[in-house]
Amino acid sequence: QVQLVESGGDLVQPGGSLRLSCTASGMIFNIYAMGWYRQAPGKQRELVARITNRGSINYADSVKGRFTISRDNAKNTVYLQMNSLKPEDTAVYYCNVPNSNTNDGSLSWGQGTQVTVSS
Repeated sequence: QVQLVESGGDLVQPGGSLRLSCTASGMIFNIYAMGWYRQAPGKQRELVARITNRGSINYADSVKGRFTISRDNAKNTVYLQMNSLKPEDTAVYYCNVPNSNTNDGSLSWGQGTQVTVSS
C-alpha cells in the first residue's frame, strides 16, 4: 500500500554535493517521522538522519555538519542535502519511517538510490 521512491543519487567527486529526494504515497505523510538510511556493501544499514512530524532532527555523528534533512509535507517528500561528500558516504540510500525505539524502518523498503563518491 505504501510506496517509497528515492531519487537523486549519482556519481560525484569527493567534496561534492547531492540532494536526495524521497516521495511517499499511500500514507498520511505529515503525521510520521521520516528517516534517511544508507547501506554500503558488507555493512549494516544505518540511520543517518531523522526528522519528526514536528521538525525535530537528529543526525548520525558520521554525517553531522555535512548533511541536512528536511521535509515538505505538501509534497509528501523528504530531502537529504549532502555536502562535503566523502568516499565513506558511498552507499545505497533509502528512506523509511523510523521506529521510535529501534530506529529500524517500519515499512517496506523502496529501491533506494545509489550514491557513489569517488575520484
